[in-house]
Amino acid sequence: MKGIILAGGSGTRMRPLTDTLSKQLLPVYDKPMIYYPLSVLMLGEIRDILLISAARQLDMFRSLLGDGSRIGLRIDYAEQDEPRGIAEALTIGAEHIGGDQVALILGDNVFHGPGFSTVLRGAISELDGCVLFGYPVKDPRRYGVGEIDASGRLRSLEEKPDRPRSNLAITGLYLYDNDVVDIARDLKPSARGELEITDVNQVYLERDRARLIELGRGFAWLDMGTHNSLLQAGQYVQLLEHRQGDRIACIEEVALRMGYISADACYAMGRELGATGYGEYLVDVATRETSRTARPSRAEPTGP
Repeated sequence: MKGIILAGGSGTRMRPLTDTLSKQLLPVYDKPMIYYPLSVLMLGEIRDILLISAARQLDMFRSLLGDGSRIGLRIDYAEQDEPRGIAEALTIGAEHIGGDQVALILGDNVFHGPGFSTVLRGAISELDGCVLFGYPVKDPRRYGVGEIDASGRLRSLEEKPDRPRSNLAITGLYLYDNDVVDIARDLKPSARGELEITDVNQVYLERDRARLIELGRGFAWLDMGTHNSLLQAGQYVQLLEHRQGDRIACIEEVALRMGYISADACYAMGRELGATGYGEYLVDVATRETSRTARPSRAEPTGP
């Protein structure tokens, strides 16, 4: 499966912060926003990723992430000259997708919860059509909304409805089979002049090939589109990291845990960051991993 991160848009709701900087490069507590969606793709065992953004922002993303090889990935870049809808990412990324399936994630979304990587990898391995992820929200009128029946089957999709049929917001993570390339190419712009991702999902729904996975209690989905939501996301990450001692969306640690890089590589990246909390954390993670793998098993002799 290929991955696409859409880090485009003009960020008008967050001006003046975004006048010179991409929204997806703003800090969410201790790391850039882009680390959060990138870590989701990594946890899904997706290592070939296309990052789409405005031309004036691409060099900053390249400076931050490079070609991805430091963390065991391949990261390519593509330009979205004007924001023309989420679904445009699928036409821009058509060559990148090739004949594969694709996971599309928005660059301003945080997903965090117990067992999420297992749920994600399960959805990828069983993908047949389209998989969406729904999250219960207080005011679903602000979102695309999915309605499911008593058996959990997806019945309808609506974009920012005045009278929502459910409280399940469609999150910014979408899994598609390869049919999505042709579906996206055939889309017509909506009344607001955009290629709507809801229209893509509606095609799958009409073909009875769309499934919705509900992310319920104990899970957090955060959409960082305003100053308030950016602050809330940072506070959420800060609280959990200080309480638990583990870091959320630490891409170097994810790469180590997934076997994409060695403990030595993780250690070296931590040392490069010097006397920062983030660097010290990477050094500690790498040191503990080296100690764990060097520990002899019970079946092995431990001495003369």
